[in-house]
Amino acid sequence: MAVITYRQALHDTLREEMLRDEDVFLIGEEIGVFEGSYKITAGLLKEFGEKRVRDTPIAEEGFVGAAVGAAMLGLRPVVELMTINFSLIALDQIVNHAAKIYGMFGGQTSVPMVLRTPGGGGQQLGATHSQNIELYYAFVPGLKVVAPSTPADAKALLLASIRDNDPVLFLENLALYNTKGEVPDVVEPAEIGKAKVSKPGTDITIIGYSRMAMVAQQVAEQLQADEGINAEVVDLRSLRPLDRETVVESVRKTGCAVIAEDDWLTYGIGAEIAASISDGAFDYLDAPVRRVAAAEVPLPYAKPLERAALPSAESLTTAVHQTLEAVGRRR
Repeated sequence: MAVITYRQALHDTLREEMLRDEDVFLIGEEIGVFEGSYKITAGLLKEFGEKRVRDTPIAEEGFVGAAVGAAMLGLRPVVELMTINFSLIALDQIVNHAAKIYGMFGGQTSVPMVLRTPGGGGQQLGATHSQNIELYYAFVPGLKVVAPSTPADAKALLLASIRDNDPVLFLENLALYNTKGEVPDVVEPAEIGKAKVSKPGTDITIIGYSRMAMVAQQVAEQLQADEGINAEVVDLRSLRPLDRETVVESVRKTGCAVIAEDDWLTYGIGAEIAASISDGAFDYLDAPVRRVAAAEVPLPYAKPLERAALPSAESLTTAVHQTLEAVGRRR
């Protein structure tokens, strides 16, 4: 068992999969000579050469389209998009081609490709470089969307994504790259579409993904230590397929739920989770489902305003307190 960063877990997994399968190759902007904007591909050009670590022009539509074609012909491209914001330039290739080719052609060809991309704010990169727009892709049948929050899950889900025969959007978060966690010496591919109860509890369910799953874990541990509130944390890990069953089972047990997400509240991932809770656990609810999300504004550049616009441990803690107070459970 080693303690490594989220960044290192991604790097090591890419290298292991490239060693295991010669059909796996990397493609994206500045991933070779510059070793990637976030240094996740550091050293891989030197080890594997230009044929398998492909630097591209600044042309997302072009290199994502090239990866779709390569996948159709039997290769397994792993595309690095510098941020999820730039995926919008390749929206047609992702939504109308990668996601639909298998179904439109009756399963004659699959598109086994991975689109790795970070999102999220908090880095003072401005509104156009700080979005959480994973909802755009989680909405689309034919795509799979995963969002690991820990180094161990990053490794297990990246293994699964590279080996999957469907296109997978692998969502990272800039705030997670330097976080550390234990990673087993031998990691098996995770099941895409399966959430994880990262902390069992009985008083309330907190649901999150990516960065907000990490924040939910921290808040739950603090609430337990300071106030004796025993919160259960569900880390979604996958947004499509979505593991509604694990969420519903948890809420049926606790009777209360708070959903934490980095995207905007209106039409967000949390709205889908809340609807799923209503469908599967309505009669078990003791209080309305609360959601904690980003302010519905283009994210400000100024640090105090940016911080105020993003969901935080404080705003999540407040939501938990309000929910428990509504049913007289807060100690």
